[in-house]
This record gives sequence, C-alpha cells and structure tokens, in this order.
Amino acid sequence: MSEDGREQSHLTNRQGHPVYDNQNQRTVGERGPATLENYQFLEKISHFDRERIPERVVHARGFLAHGFFEAYGTIGDEPPSRYTRAKLFQEKGKRTPLVVRFSTVIGGRDSPETARDPRGFAVKLKTEDGNWDLVGNNLPVFFIRDAVKFPDVIHSLKPDPVTFRQDPNRIFDFMSMTPESMHMLTWLFSPRGIPQDYRHMDGFGVNTYKMVNAEGEAVLVKYHWKTKQGIKSLTQAQASEIQATELGHASKDLFEAIERGDYPEWELCVQIMEDGEHPELDFDPLDDTKTWPEDVFPLRPVGRMVLDRNVDNFYAETEQVAFGTGVLVDGLDFSDDKMLVGRTFSYSDTQRHRVGPNYLQLPINAPVTTPRTNQRDGQMAYHVDDTGENPHVNYEPSSLGGLAEAPRAGRDHEPEISGPLTRRTLSRTNDYAQAGERYRTMPDDEREDLVFNFVDFLGQCEEHVQERMVGHFKQCDAELGRRVAAGLGLEGSTNGSVAQRGVPARAQ
Repeated sequence: MSEDGREQSHLTNRQGHPVYDNQNQRTVGERGPATLENYQFLEKISHFDRERIPERVVHARGFLAHGFFEAYGTIGDEPPSRYTRAKLFQEKGKRTPLVVRFSTVIGGRDSPETARDPRGFAVKLKTEDGNWDLVGNNLPVFFIRDAVKFPDVIHSLKPDPVTFRQDPNRIFDFMSMTPESMHMLTWLFSPRGIPQDYRHMDGFGVNTYKMVNAEGEAVLVKYHWKTKQGIKSLTQAQASEIQATELGHASKDLFEAIERGDYPEWELCVQIMEDGEHPELDFDPLDDTKTWPEDVFPLRPVGRMVLDRNVDNFYAETEQVAFGTGVLVDGLDFSDDKMLVGRTFSYSDTQRHRVGPNYLQLPINAPVTTPRTNQRDGQMAYHVDDTGENPHVNYEPSSLGGLAEAPRAGRDHEPEISGPLTRRTLSRTNDYAQAGERYRTMPDDEREDLVFNFVDFLGQCEEHVQERMVGHFKQCDAELGRRVAAGLGLEGSTNGSVAQRGVPARAQ
C-alpha cells in the first residue's frame, strides 16, 4: 500500500518476470565488476536507449566545436609514463585534434539552455591510436551509483508521461526515496545548476577510470576540465529573463566567441589514487556520487584544451556526433564503477540505434587513423573498412592475407577479482557527509541561493515528499534542514524519523 492509500502492483520485466531487486546489478562482490548476464539491466537500458527517435533520449540540446588538446608532457611534476602509456600525454607540446559537444541533459532539442540541469561535457580526442571519448558533465557527481537506476532517474526528471510537463513532485518523489542523490542536489540547486554559458563552466569525467603503464600497473583516476575563463553562473531570475527572449544563448555565445578569435580554453587535470578498496576512506572511490578530497588527492595538470573552430554544418556534426564511455585508447582503462560499466554498454548501443550501425564511418566520428576491421554491411554503409592485403578475407585468423592481431603495446592490466556473484550496494554509501560538507563550505550567497531554490521547487510538491526531503537535508546539515523546513512552513511538523517515512530500508 502506498502512502496515499493506493494499492501498489509489483514490478516485472516485459517477459512478465517479477523484478525483486531494481536497485543493484549482479556483480562479483559488492564493488563489481558487473556481469553480462544482467538480463533485467540489459533489457531495461536497451529499451531506454530507444525511447526517442531520432532525437537523443538525453543531451538532445547541444552545440559542438572543434579544437585541440596540447600535452604538458608531465602529470603534475612527474613523467606521464609512470602512470600511463597513452601516447597523447607523453610529449610536451604534442597536439591531438578533438571535438567537444556541450549540452543540457533533460530537455528536448529545442528546449532552453537556461534550464536548471546538468550540462553535458563530452570530448572526443582523435589520437594516433584511435579515438578517446571522455564523456562527462559540468558537475563532479551524479544522482545514482548503479546504472540499473539510470532509466528511473531520467524518467523522474523528464516530463510527466500523461501531462508532458516536468513536475517537481515527481522529481523529488524519486530523489527523496534515493538518499544517494543528496550530494548531486546540492550542486544542481546551487548556482552551478545554471551556468552562465558553456565557456564559463568546468567539466568532469564523473566516473572513476584507470591509467595503465607499460608494466601493466594501474592507478585509479578522475578527470577534471578547469575553465580558464572563470566560473560564472545565473540565478533563477537571470535565467528566466534570458529565456524570455532567447532559447539558445549558450550556443550563440560559444559560436560568436570562436568567430571573433576569443578561443575558450580549459586545463585538464587528474586526481590519482592507488588501485584498491581504500578502507581508510569513509566512501568507496568507485562511487560516482562522491568526490575525492583535493587536499588528499591533489589535481595534477596534464594539458590544455583550446576550441578554435566552429562547425560547418549543425546536423552533420552537432547532431550526428556520437560518444561512448567505452571508447578508450591503450594506456587508459575502465574501473569497476557500476555506473561506468552500464554507461559503456548504453552509449554505444544508443548510437547504433539513433545514428545507425555505421555511425563511425561519418566524418565527425571517424578516427584520424585508418580503421581496419572485418565488420561489413549494415544500414547506410558507404565504404568498406580497410581489409588488408586480401579483400576476399573478412575473418581472422587467416593464412590468405587477411588482417592479423596487432602487437601489444605493453603488459595487460590484470586485476585480481574475487567474490560472490551477488546483488548488493556498496557498503560505504555515506550519502550525507559530502552533501553537508559542500553546504558548509559554500559562500553565504550560494547557500542562500541553494535554500531559495530548494524551497521554490519543493513548494510545488506534496507534503509527504517535502517531509522526506527535509529529513534528508537535516542529516546532511542541521542548518540546511531547518532553513528549508522554515521556508516550507514545516518547522514544527518535521523531524528525521517522520521525514524517512516511506523510504525503503535499503535506501536508509
């Protein structure tokens, strides 16, 4: 029975099988990796990837620019080879061409760029070893830590399927039942939730990746793009004023800046951590709802990105560009981050559906190297990949002059993995600590803006949703909870236990 007295039906998949755990993928141990037989996740995410034709399901509104990445030849003060054999980092001054697509996440292709929404920050670097896609956002964390929940969080943020209006009550109903979202909410409802434009915001890889050196040794890594233009944001009132006359102000700003030669620039920095579980930390380093403290894991500069050329055709480039978190070059690798594993399947699956199975033959997506594959045909194939000496051979191995395996560039990274095959969340969730710390370290004006925005949006929600959210805020920071409660007129009626009413035990 739900809180409003309605009978609740049980969730099934489209085969009619009951879904008894819709929160966790099946993984080797609680930290992963996830396994490919996660039928519920694969069916759920595959359908989600196909929910919109031909517009992107998420990140539909965006704009692209061309530029280059220039390596410093160091990672911090150390040679890159200590951490990675990826070629693009090794030589000082080495330039790698790239494209960047900035976007909003939730709205459609013609939605306003003034929305309170994460901004996509997707970079495709065309290296001598093939493409590297670093697909992230302008905020350092995300709402959820397991990709099986991705369709749910996006559905809550998207318009109501009946009224087709974005509804704060639906959004905060989901968030109030998902405590891991609290950290992200302190970013999204702060001034960072509405960047002034694309040039004046940072970018983050969000997920935890690995770097691998020539000996096959790996470290955990997080990526940060730091804007050289400075961070600037809009208040809700300023955003509303812009939206009254202009829906694409950020795209316009980026295009005009590049046209006049005011090329925007970002510095790429990495945080590095030894590979492992790190029990000394109060969070799991693979949890994408957490940031790594910079006083413990400092930002190490590795290079700069400059955007210096606009698109020639919006559709051919901005609309048809296709990114994927699985697109890595030698010397860069995945971690067992459960969101990253799920995104790696979902992104490429989406591109094959949205653009077509031969999307990598399009100039905007093609690598600067020559692809040599045995893949053939498919919808809209307009050339055959290089086949080697004998075009009659489209298989491997062969003694007739077909393609052969490439030599290894270094030792494989072979992490030890053991544990029961299970469905469990991480043991160190700690959903409130970093959210509270962020609130306490914000300047006074940003705290004011955060509280105002929470009250403004929660004021449109049902009281039981308000109570649950206030209960979470009080566990993040007592003052934050009191201020939001006061703004909602709940001072005397809400406490932590009341606010947790209806939250499943696994969410508490």
